[in-house]
Amino acid sequence: MSTKTSDPTNAGQIRETRLADALSERYLAYAMSTIMSRSLPDVRDGLKPVHRRLLYAMRQLKLNPEHGFKKCARVVGDVIGKYHPHGDQSVYDALVRLAQDFAVRYPLVDGQGNFGNIDGDNAAAMRYTEARMTAVAAALMDGLDEDSVDFRPTYDGEDHEPIVMPAAFPNLLANGASGIAVGMATNIPPHNADELCAGLIKLIDNPDTSIADLVRCVPGPDFPTGGVLVEPSENILEAYATGRGSFRLRAKWEVEKLSHGLFQIVVTEVPYQVQKAKLVERIADLMVLKKLPLLADVRDESTDLIRLVFEPRTRAVEPEHLMEMLFKNTELEIRFGLNMNVLDGDNTPRVMNLREVLRAFLAHRQDVLIRRSNHRLAKINHRLEVLDGYLVAYLNLDEIIRIIRFEDEPKVCLMKTFGLSEVQADAILNMRLRSLRKLEEMEIKNEHSKLTEEKEGLEALLVSESMRWTKIRDEVVEMREKFGAKTVLGKRRTVIGDTPEEIEVPLEALIEREPIMVICSKMGWIRALKGHTADIGDLKFKDGDESRFALKAFTTDKILIMSTEGRCYTMPCDKLPGGRGHGEPIRLTIDLPQEHDIVAMVVHKPGRNLLVASSAGRGFQVAEADVIAQTKNGKQILNLGKDEEARIFLPVDMDHVAVLGDNRKLLIYPIAEVPEMTRGRGVILQKYRQGGMADLILFNLEEGLSWTMGGSEGRTRTVTDLSEWLGKRAGAGRLPPTGFPRSNKFE
Repeated sequence: MSTKTSDPTNAGQIRETRLADALSERYLAYAMSTIMSRSLPDVRDGLKPVHRRLLYAMRQLKLNPEHGFKKCARVVGDVIGKYHPHGDQSVYDALVRLAQDFAVRYPLVDGQGNFGNIDGDNAAAMRYTEARMTAVAAALMDGLDEDSVDFRPTYDGEDHEPIVMPAAFPNLLANGASGIAVGMATNIPPHNADELCAGLIKLIDNPDTSIADLVRCVPGPDFPTGGVLVEPSENILEAYATGRGSFRLRAKWEVEKLSHGLFQIVVTEVPYQVQKAKLVERIADLMVLKKLPLLADVRDESTDLIRLVFEPRTRAVEPEHLMEMLFKNTELEIRFGLNMNVLDGDNTPRVMNLREVLRAFLAHRQDVLIRRSNHRLAKINHRLEVLDGYLVAYLNLDEIIRIIRFEDEPKVCLMKTFGLSEVQADAILNMRLRSLRKLEEMEIKNEHSKLTEEKEGLEALLVSESMRWTKIRDEVVEMREKFGAKTVLGKRRTVIGDTPEEIEVPLEALIEREPIMVICSKMGWIRALKGHTADIGDLKFKDGDESRFALKAFTTDKILIMSTEGRCYTMPCDKLPGGRGHGEPIRLTIDLPQEHDIVAMVVHKPGRNLLVASSAGRGFQVAEADVIAQTKNGKQILNLGKDEEARIFLPVDMDHVAVLGDNRKLLIYPIAEVPEMTRGRGVILQKYRQGGMADLILFNLEEGLSWTMGGSEGRTRTVTDLSEWLGKRAGAGRLPPTGFPRSNKFE
């Protein structure tokens, strides 16, 4: 690298350097500036430079909580003119956020005018709005004039600004912070000041307090918009122990009962930093895309209080199912990250855990107390010195008057005559004549006595660390009374809720429950008619076709279909074609081979058993949950031998079985003798020398066995005395009662 000097008339030098080195040097300077002076808050006062300069400028303008408001334009002008040479809009945006009670847990600015809202609307222009400090901001700067912190020159060297605030309020954790720097970021949620004070007191009483004990005092964030914190306690503890983690936050909701069994869900609190208007817009978009089938309508009825109303599609919708769907698909549930990356007391960025942050705050308060005490002690010493001079003056009043009247240099003469210091001599010379009263002398002696006592107390405080911690503890207790849970501002807003169980929204919940009649023809055409009173006799079928199965069901039900190959298929009723026309071939929905046919169709009922049997007289009971198929291919339930086929598929809702063989033998026994299996060939239901099973039904023994008689009249005969045919499973049976149909079928 070489250097060459430019023309003497040019100011400065031109250096030749490598582009990579120049970029590296400048980017490093930019990165450090972003980290140290823009994005990361100080652990001691929880403020970024722009916030600190805003509050200091407002203090200089005497915008104290008890005083009046001033235009925000005046504040912004002072900030960018004296302390913060950046854009006015960015400074105003920072001021506006400090005044928004939905953005910061403990507002530092008391705003008057339009400062935006939770819908995301912007604040009015700075020429219209006014501001002053809040009591919290005043607490942050308490003692600023008492040499409690260091000051530095402003950017132009014409003034000074504080490097950090005295911070009598734990602002970092109470209001939180967020920022993105170069290569690092920070994200700290707001907390409850009362709980933070409890943690600080516990840490003062026992410096070795564990993080687990601190988390009992500070159980989790307290967001300004409320909500329900549903993060497991062990995850919260781990987040505070490491300084990194996340918190699961949900909206707060309740069910409002309406007339006729209807209801609506009302959301009264939304998660932190979620814009309500965009949330409603997002929900409306999802409804258009049919991603929220349980939701019929959403309305924003908010005033100064949040009120979002959700109408379910039907009264049968479970509120928990609807909210679970909204939580999964919208910002009614969020995860708020925790990354306590802050600047420590040495201005070094690092990630701290909860105990380290609280300790840093207490250490800062210790430094502030020592500096304020030393400052006060110096003031007292100066005042005591002046008072000692006054007392000398009262004892020698006539001589002092003579010296002042007749001596050319009274100050020097006073110092030599009475051994006074320069400060005392100046004070005597500046004394007013009316201060020479006897009463004034008594007041000086009383003041001297009080200041001497205060001086002794300050000297003892500076020597004793335990006294300093006691003093800091008293300050924390006082702050807790001022901003704690007993105040309107200090009440906890975010509810610490239980960890919610995973709610699986059933498929039925996504479908509107309506009655239907499922019709399947002999040729395998299926359709669903609305209602349960459909007149099947008026239905039209294709030429040569007729009705075979007619089932009453609901759109939320499932149809179980057994084929002759022993395979069970499942069809959701909401997917069935409508009643217009002839329907659709059932083989379009299930993969039923052409060489096989349907044996039976039943409406699925959870918890019930089915009886399946083959033409060989073998069968078993099976739980309905075990026969539901998830694919079009179905599920093999009944294993069959050569030349065998499935023949029986009945719901088990009776207490006895009647089996009829091809040999015209009837056997009756309790259904309990048929074992339950999940798949297989089954047990022998009736024993045959030749042939197989002709038919099987279930019935209640007390009601008797019934069958349909032959002929056009369709009469039914019932036999109640069945002792002759009762036996054990796998028996041979006996010939049926006289008059049993020659078709060898019960129906």
